[in-house]
Amino acid sequence: MADFELGVGIGWRSEIDLTVERMAGVSFVEVIAENIRPAAGLPESLRVLRGRGLPVVPHGVGLGVGGAQPPAPERLAHLAACAQALDSPLVSEHLAFVRAGGVEAGHLLPVPRTREALDVIADNVRRAQDALPVPLALENVAAIFGWPEDELTDGEFLAELVERTGVYLLIDVANLYTNQVNLGLSAVAALDALPLSQIAYVHVAGGHEHGGIWHDTHTASVPQEVLDILTELCARVTPPGVLLEWDDDYPSDAALAGELDRVRTAMSLGTAHHAP
Repeated sequence: MADFELGVGIGWRSEIDLTVERMAGVSFVEVIAENIRPAAGLPESLRVLRGRGLPVVPHGVGLGVGGAQPPAPERLAHLAACAQALDSPLVSEHLAFVRAGGVEAGHLLPVPRTREALDVIADNVRRAQDALPVPLALENVAAIFGWPEDELTDGEFLAELVERTGVYLLIDVANLYTNQVNLGLSAVAALDALPLSQIAYVHVAGGHEHGGIWHDTHTASVPQEVLDILTELCARVTPPGVLLEWDDDYPSDAALAGELDRVRTAMSLGTAHHAP
């Protein structure tokens, strides 16, 4: 298990910076790494939170460790600079395919879960780990399709990647729910396959159903089904941290606080059944 304790947190966004600052019970935050420029100075709100001792985790969206090309040195240097400027305990990114041949996909696309892809991705992860001053955690992504040549499940793929690289995991239970709805992949089966001892922290978020497809939009209340998966996870292991993501259509401060209370309740229900 990761040797850092994070607690319950929320994604820091400039639109809700004052909300996050005054919200009781928040013990860590996450910032989108591409939204800050350490050389130009950190946003005042992040300096306030760091001054209070709250860990701030840079969360990247553009590294692209799931692609055929090695991670770009300048992107790794930026993540490293963010971690150093924020004195972060770790950096997180997505296990995703985001570009090829200089063309940006504009989305966090699932990687082909083949052994050939695993070889390439493991090498990319090692390169990223070598370039970062703190541990790296990779997030499982949401999908609306699967590659026809997939040989492994999400859980099997991540388990082998962890075995090869020692990378930490950022388990997004909302993404597990998305893949259950869209691809028929059991979230509980994924939890059973994942090396839960490598969890760095957990994401929860809401979304919307449209035309039978679940879209992980981070713009709505967390569905109870997602919280139920969180409870299942906490019945198996005590995660170092759980963080709520909300990226647009922000509700009231009270509504956000209520969402965090729902997260804590879901965690406690699982912990009550988690044998020491």
